[in-house]
Amino acid sequence: MRTRIFAIEALGRPLGQVLGPLFAGVVVVAAGDDAGDWRVVFLALLIPAGLTILWSLSLKEPSRGQQERIALLGDSAVVAQSEPPVLLSAAFQRLKKVRTFYFLVVGIGVLGFALIAVPGAFNLLLEDSYGYNAGKRGWIGAITWSGALIAIPIAGRIGERLFRKNPSSALRMMGVCILLYGVFVTVGLRFHSPAVMIALTTVGFAFQGAAFTQVGPSISAIIPYQMRSQAFAMVGVYIFLMGGFFGGLFAGALSDAHGERTALTAIVPPAALLGGLLIIYGSRYMNRDIALTRSELREQQVELERIAGDPDNVPMLQVRNIDVSYGNLQVLFDVGFDVRRGEVLALLGTNGAGKSTILRAISGLVMPDRGVVRMNGRTITLVEPQYRAQMGMVHIAGGEAVFSSMTVAENLALWSRQIPDSAKRQEKLALVYETFSMLDERRDQRAGSLSGGQQQMLALAKAVMLEPQLLCIDELSLGLAPVVVQDILQIVEKLKDQGITMIIVEQSLNVALAIADRAVFMERGQVMFEGPAKELLERDDLLRAVFLSGEGA
Repeated sequence: MRTRIFAIEALGRPLGQVLGPLFAGVVVVAAGDDAGDWRVVFLALLIPAGLTILWSLSLKEPSRGQQERIALLGDSAVVAQSEPPVLLSAAFQRLKKVRTFYFLVVGIGVLGFALIAVPGAFNLLLEDSYGYNAGKRGWIGAITWSGALIAIPIAGRIGERLFRKNPSSALRMMGVCILLYGVFVTVGLRFHSPAVMIALTTVGFAFQGAAFTQVGPSISAIIPYQMRSQAFAMVGVYIFLMGGFFGGLFAGALSDAHGERTALTAIVPPAALLGGLLIIYGSRYMNRDIALTRSELREQQVELERIAGDPDNVPMLQVRNIDVSYGNLQVLFDVGFDVRRGEVLALLGTNGAGKSTILRAISGLVMPDRGVVRMNGRTITLVEPQYRAQMGMVHIAGGEAVFSSMTVAENLALWSRQIPDSAKRQEKLALVYETFSMLDERRDQRAGSLSGGQQQMLALAKAVMLEPQLLCIDELSLGLAPVVVQDILQIVEKLKDQGITMIIVEQSLNVALAIADRAVFMERGQVMFEGPAKELLERDDLLRAVFLSGEGA
C-alpha cells in the first residue's frame, strides 16, 4: 500500500510538467511572446501556489510512526507520550550511517546534475536550434513528460510486487530505470530529427518518473520514523544543492561554449550512469537496514510497555544495541546496559576497549551507527548534547574538562551561566566554594597551572553546580597520586549520598570497587561483564586482561 501511495504522490511532478509548459506557453503567446511577458506566467502561477500553501498550513501534524507501529505491532501498540526534538544536524549524522540511504541520496545527488540541467537546456535547444516559439515548446514539454504519467502507475505496481518479495530488488529497479533514462535521453539528443528526439526523450523521462516511485517506499522502510521527515528533506538538498547548483553552472558554461546539445550529451551519460550504479550498489544493504529499523521499533515498544506497567521503576539510563564507527572502523559492537537511579556504575576495561566512546555516545558527542540511548524513559539518541544537559546529564571529559587559560573563578563563573536565575547562580557558586575549599583558595589561579588532581576537583565542582541527575566522568583517577584519589573519592561519595546517578570510566579496579555499586567490563568494543562490582573479582579471565595490559588494579 505504501508503494502505491508514493506512486500516486510521484505523479505530481510529471503532471505539473505536462500542465505547466502548456499553461506557460499559452499565456506567453497570448501576452506577446516577449521576454518581459514571462513575468505574467509567474504572477499567474502565484495564485494557485499561494492557495495551496495556505491550505497546507491548516493540516494537522499526524502522530509520527503511528501507522507503522500498528502495522508491525498491532492495535495495542503503546505510544510514547513525548519525545525530545530531533534537530537536523543530529539526524544528518545518523542518516549518513544508514548505508542504503547514504548511497541512495549520493546517487540522486549525482543524478541531479542531469535532472536540473536537462529541462532548461532542452527548452533552449528547441528555441535556438529549431526556432520554436513558447507555445510550441510548451506543447513539446507536455508531450515529453506525458509518458511518465503512464509509466509511474505501472512502476508503482511492479515495485510493490518486488518490494514484497525482496525489498532490495525494488531499489535495484530504480537504479536500472535511471540507467535507461540516461541511455534514451542521450541517444535522443544525437538525432537532429525533432520527432525522433522528442520520442526518445519521452521514453527517457518515463523511466526517470518510474525510478522515483521507489524513493519514498525505500526511505520509509530503512529510516526510523523519528527522523524520516529529515531524510526526505535531505533528498531535496542533494538534488538541488549538490546536483542542481553545480549541474546548472556546468550546463550553462558548456551551452555557451559548445551549444545545448553538446552540453547535455556531456552531462547526462555520466550523471545517469554513476547515479544509477550507486543506487544499485546501495541496494545490497537494504534488507539489513530494514531489519535494524524493525528491531529498533520492537525494542522501543517492549520498553514502552515496561514503563507503562511499572512507571516507578524506570532506569535513569538505558543503552541498547549501540554500534559506533569512526569512518570504516567499527569500535563498539552491540553495547547495552542499564544504570539505575542513584547508583554508581563503573565502566572498566583495557585501553581501546571502547569505554570513553560509549560515554561519548551517551552524552551525544558521538553519533552511534545504530542503537538507542534513553534517559528517564525518553529516547535521546538523536538529541543534541546541549539538550541532554538541560535534561540533567553532565559529562566530565577526561583531561578536557577545564579551560586552562582561564582562572578558577572564571571557569566557575562561565559554567554557572547555564543557570538562568541569577540569585540561584550566586547561591550555587557560594556552595561550590564552600564544598571545595581548595578552589576557594585558588580563585585567581589559572586552571592550567593547577595539578591534575586540582583540575579534576575543578571539573567536579563545575558539574556539581548544575545539580546533575546523571553525571558521566571519564578517567576519574588516571595519572593521579593515591592521596589525591582518596580526596576525589570522598567527593564522589558525597555526590552518591545526594542521590546523583554516576557513570565512571575507570581503569583501577581498586578505585572501582571502592565507589561502584555495579560494574560493566568492556573488551574490544563489547560488554563482557555486567553485574555487581564485587562479582567482578570472581572473573579471573577478565581480571587477567586488566593485569596483563599493565593497567590499574
